Amino acid sequence: MRRGSAAAVVAAAVIAGTMVPAMPAVAVHGAVPGDFDGDGYRDLVLPVPGATVLGYERAGAVVVVYGSSKGVSSASRRQTITEGSAGVEGGVGENDGFGTSTATADLNRDGYADLVVGAPDDEGTTRILWGSRNGLTKGTELPTVSTAYPDRNGLDVAAAGLGTGSRTKVLIGGLQLTDVYKGPFAKDGSYGDSVTVWNRDAIGSVALGDFNRSGSPDQVAFGTLRPELSGSPIMVNHAGTETWPEPLEHGNGLIAATGDVNGDGYADLVVGDPLEPVTPGVDGETGGRVLVYRGSKNGITRTQVPEVITQQTAGVPGTSEAGDRFGGGLTVADLNRDGAADIVIGAPYEAVGAAERTGTVTVIPGRRSGALGTGGYSFHQDTTGIPSSNEAGDFFGTTLSAGDLNRDGRPELIIGAAGENNGNGAVFTLPGGTSRPTGTGSRVFTLETLGMAQADGWLGGKGLLRLLDAGGGTTN
Repeated sequence: MRRGSAAAVVAAAVIAGTMVPAMPAVAVHGAVPGDFDGDGYRDLVLPVPGATVLGYERAGAVVVVYGSSKGVSSASRRQTITEGSAGVEGGVGENDGFGTSTATADLNRDGYADLVVGAPDDEGTTRILWGSRNGLTKGTELPTVSTAYPDRNGLDVAAAGLGTGSRTKVLIGGLQLTDVYKGPFAKDGSYGDSVTVWNRDAIGSVALGDFNRSGSPDQVAFGTLRPELSGSPIMVNHAGTETWPEPLEHGNGLIAATGDVNGDGYADLVVGDPLEPVTPGVDGETGGRVLVYRGSKNGITRTQVPEVITQQTAGVPGTSEAGDRFGGGLTVADLNRDGAADIVIGAPYEAVGAAERTGTVTVIPGRRSGALGTGGYSFHQDTTGIPSSNEAGDFFGTTLSAGDLNRDGRPELIIGAAGENNGNGAVFTLPGGTSRPTGTGSRVFTLETLGMAQADGWLGGKGLLRLLDAGGGTTN
């Protein structure tokens, strides 16, 4: 529930380090780094959706660590933003879950990246934090398109700025509907147009990608999680109308990411389907799978058959084992800078040695032609240089993103481990190497290094863990 706005002086005290994190709501995606202050360096986004703020438990916060020529570290300039921060519309409330989902794009096309932040338990509120020369200093609310069923809107958010007007979009996922906002966006909170797409009893995961190279982002969402399927039906809508078309005939899943995996100029749709199959080979694969739908001049068609990647695929490290949850974390980024984006896959429940559910992250290099899988490689917390070690229940690979934080042309890989430090969470940044990220020189962010109390904060977000642990159900 919403409470009153906090005074700026009190918000400043919160930012100084008096927050006590607690259990957050489920998060799906995390924002890619964005240059919020226009200095040429991308900035790291660290959600803490379970933070206690001004005495309100699970109110939520987002920490932004500003990039520099030295990258980011606990000593870098950072900013903590809550619903009580000066310049942010709204107010702090218990269980709001501010930071449950985040997305990055330059929405008003002023040269500064903006940050979209979901707070699904604050009456489905989503805010845009606007970039400026001084960083993120102002926040406005996106009004809910429909007030009839604002059931946890903001469980996931997506943003894409491909051009003027409706070529820039924000997509907000919830349990009952998906809200679509189209540009032009402005700092006063105004925007061009909006529409609600009804999506009853859904899981809330959303994505945007230009699959037919029209210059306008296409929309992706998932339907109801069905007991006869390992995941939810996948819906791709090119028109932005009030009704989703029929779902894709082949495949289902829980999370999506987009990027040009084969370098042909069309965005491809990558879907994680991490739960165990009800009918193996039909609706899922043992240990989890990832599906790749190729974009084309016709976009992604309803009858399209995806390429399937598992840990049994040639070239992919590891072995498919029941309960690995391969595909539970997902992002797409060109890590080796060859023009074909790589697929980064989290298996947060995978065991390494005797450490159960410690988690691994696998990178599948993009390819101009041929089947995906060749040249795959993986990371875990015992990888050389990563400042940690594999322990049961770390869930390394819960959330994933990538971006160049020090402007050396080599994107860092950013990995969340929601169970690290007894549920406090941690986020690891792996430097970009000559041809791929490397564990050498990795850094780790914890609640302690961010000056926050240790209390089940789930730093970095909780990803799909609640769904993965239940093996089904909804995100309630």
